[in-house]
Amino acid sequence: MCPTTMPSPSVLPYLSSAEAGWDGLLAEAWYLPLEMEGLIVPPETDIALVLFTGGEMRFEAREVHGRDSWMGVDLHPGDMALATGSNLPYEIRWRSFSATHTSELDLRIRRDLLVRTAEELVGGDATGLMLQEKMSFQDPLLCQIALSLWSELREGAPTGKLFAESATQMLILHLLRHFASWGKVIGTLDTSHRLTPQQLRSVIAYIRDHSSEDLTLDVLAQQAGFSPFHFARLFRQTTGETPHQRVRRERLTHAQRLLRSTTLSLAQVAVETGFADQSYFTRVFKHALRMTPATYRREYRSSSRI
Repeated sequence: MCPTTMPSPSVLPYLSSAEAGWDGLLAEAWYLPLEMEGLIVPPETDIALVLFTGGEMRFEAREVHGRDSWMGVDLHPGDMALATGSNLPYEIRWRSFSATHTSELDLRIRRDLLVRTAEELVGGDATGLMLQEKMSFQDPLLCQIALSLWSELREGAPTGKLFAESATQMLILHLLRHFASWGKVIGTLDTSHRLTPQQLRSVIAYIRDHSSEDLTLDVLAQQAGFSPFHFARLFRQTTGETPHQRVRRERLTHAQRLLRSTTLSLAQVAVETGFADQSYFTRVFKHALRMTPATYRREYRSSSRI
């Protein structure tokens, strides 16, 4: 999924999460031509968050067939743009003023997911929810989440759906808190609530029994009887970990047991514990335990013979 060399500039993405099946989020990486004129963008109701990752450009937009003049900004690496959807098509153009082609990551969040989360937060109708459109701003948390999703795309989405779904929930909550008119209300939510011990045990038991599967936030939330959004928030408030982090930790623990007690190959251990492949399993294992799975198995066997 990740190209070995930078692709030629294009108005088509060179990486996309479409095949990964991320619920509520489409992530696409683009490598843009140095100059573009008269590109028509059709009406779009979803939320678009764009991170500019390379190059510098002058970007301008206006309504199609409208009388408005061009509105534009200068964009640099690390800048972000937030478009909240439009019922009208608009025209865009850009021109690079650096020798480097502009690269960007586009994150498109489904509006219905944003509205549903907002309604859970405030306990009321949020169909008229409006976010503040912004161009050429910087936000450290949004940037960090976007870069982690970009890294996931480059590696072929090996962590599965749970990581992307957790990241999407974090994106939505941050957007509602800081870019919606009712952000101050959302910012005062009670953070003292926790999962009950029984709810937490049910979730952990399910993770352990289904560690080889591509777990989703919705499936884990069902074990505790909450919506995905409330579950992700309560799980983190209860354990200090995101659901994705806990699933990865449980998978690594299971992998250690298999390495100690079976003769399964590393590829088989990776499959049994829910890792995408042996390469990704080895990378995660080494990062967490400071040794490869093969070294771990060899050292355990050496110590058990003493």
